[in-house]
Amino acid sequence: MIIAIAGFHGAGKSTIAKYIAKKYNLRYISSGELFRKIAGERGVSLSELSRIAEEDPSIDYEIDNRIREEAKKGSMVGDALLSGWMLKDVADIKIWLKAPLEVRVKRIADREGRDYNEVYNETLERENSERRRFRKYYGVDLDDLSIYDYILSTHLIDLNTLIKIIDEIISNYMVRREG
Repeated sequence: MIIAIAGFHGAGKSTIAKYIAKKYNLRYISSGELFRKIAGERGVSLSELSRIAEEDPSIDYEIDNRIREEAKKGSMVGDALLSGWMLKDVADIKIWLKAPLEVRVKRIADREGRDYNEVYNETLERENSERRRFRKYYGVDLDDLSIYDYILSTHLIDLNTLIKIIDEIISNYMVRREG
């Protein structure tokens, strides 16, 4: 089974993808972790690496190719802003998680112990950069959610309820696949 979990920063992708990976014994592959690793190796901030990536497509290509290569091995959950697009032809289930920008920024700021305004500006800058890059490099409009099987609002329900919904989605898929 291959599951794509997508959404903007702070929407809950990593939390949900890690849960799915553990519960269903799937490998967890995160483009965000790869991006943060590259930023750390280069000694730059995420915003700075985003700006660099606007001129150097090899950064995004490397990350996105890794997601596709891992999908060829099967049994994975991909946690990436573009996972639905990168895995659109191979993912069994594609889920987009959404929440308002202010909610997502508060989650990130709380998680990282950082100033809300600083995270707000950084997140807005990163997402604008990603919109430009993904349209330029892949022809992908991040507002086009038509490829997703499910769109879930993570700010409207608590985590336990969200997990129950996702478990039901996966359970129904598994029953259909076996039947």
